[in-house]
Amino acid sequence: MPTTEVEILLVEDNPNDAELAIRALKKHNLANHVAVVTDGEEALEFMFARGKYAKRNVESGPKIILLDLKLPKVGGLEVLREIKSDPRTKVIPVIVLTSSKEEKDIVESYKLGVNSYILKPVDFDKFVESVKDIGYYWLLLNQSPIR
Repeated sequence: MPTTEVEILLVEDNPNDAELAIRALKKHNLANHVAVVTDGEEALEFMFARGKYAKRNVESGPKIILLDLKLPKVGGLEVLREIKSDPRTKVIPVIVLTSSKEEKDIVESYKLGVNSYILKPVDFDKFVESVKDIGYYWLLLNQSPIR
């Protein structure tokens, strides 16, 4: 794992959605350092410097986490629960970016401390625009306690 500081952790199991999100962020110069993990277990390993990420410093970011809910191995709500319950990671903004419109997912996400819950637009251009807006707000406008 390179020592480059990660600005965004993208937790997304759909390779097409992950590629679109990365392209949208980079096109608008919003993220030079994006790490992508494809399941909830890997997200937790990354966040808590375990497994193949053991050499990573837990305290070194990311600045924001874009989290899908429907993930293999460990679901997005469990990932959110663990991130928001650990003092080292709980201040990191977590933005759920998902296709789930289920009220129970929305309510549970907010109970667990999600910072924002956004439905993935089906339309390509709207998806790109949404990711751009997320990056712009959370990386440039929002004042965060994280570097």
